[in-house]
Amino acid sequence: MSSVVDAHFHVWRLARADYGWLTPESGAIHRDIDVAEWERVAMPCGVGCGVLVQAAPTSAETEFLLGQAEAHGAVAGVVGWTDLLAPDAPQQIAALARHPKLKGLRPMLQDLADPDWILQAALAPALQAMTQFGLVFDALVRPVHLPRILALARSRPGLRIVLDHAAKPPIAAGHWQPWADDLRRLADETDVQCKLSGLLTESGRASLAPWVDHVFESFGPERVMWGSDWPVLELAGHYEQWCKLSAELTSMLDHAQHRAVFGGNAASVYRLGPVNAMGGLA
Repeated sequence: MSSVVDAHFHVWRLARADYGWLTPESGAIHRDIDVAEWERVAMPCGVGCGVLVQAAPTSAETEFLLGQAEAHGAVAGVVGWTDLLAPDAPQQIAALARHPKLKGLRPMLQDLADPDWILQAALAPALQAMTQFGLVFDALVRPVHLPRILALARSRPGLRIVLDHAAKPPIAAGHWQPWADDLRRLADETDVQCKLSGLLTESGRASLAPWVDHVFESFGPERVMWGSDWPVLELAGHYEQWCKLSAELTSMLDHAQHRAVFGGNAASVYRLGPVNAMGGLA
């Protein structure tokens, strides 16, 4: 059985009409995407299962993804969405946490006008509930948010935080700072984990090597997990291409480190259970 876990992929149905960012200008990904299509591109690359991540800021999105997880054994976990500012947010989170495949929640911080939104006191009950029920906080952010995620992690040491796409560094523009220093500080001062995903989309034609090296130098292989960010990945390449490039970029890892980055870390952080015969975590 394969032990590779895709820690970050998406599916969607356009008719649901709650994907504000997904417009006809999105090109090839402006179409219905289903789990079966992800399986067709991922399984030949050795992927056994994956974490399905929200792409719309609605509760309907979470219910849709959980339905997909129930229908497809290769979906080992779901990172959903709920309104963290709702008066009954703790109760909503408690109800969602009862679903065995709901592993985390993700407010779409990159799309909010206020970079300090996540630090407001009104979020305390929801964040406490996430901590209480062991849910992962997926941080969809840009470099400007890194000091804010540092403050969040310091204030809530019990909350497991995963940084999506290494905070989307501006690779194509070559803007190394302040991303590099802020990422290193976040890694040094907290136990935040980091996803090696989404970088091809940010790269243009620039080399990813120095950026990936900095992620590993900052977090170490024990706190990095690989993901595809498919089908957004298709804006820059294809699944097999990202798999091959990822293998090249991580060639410095030994066998144990490779297993951790490409499966073990995600399985541990998201507390993934066994999947069906299409793949596994063994």
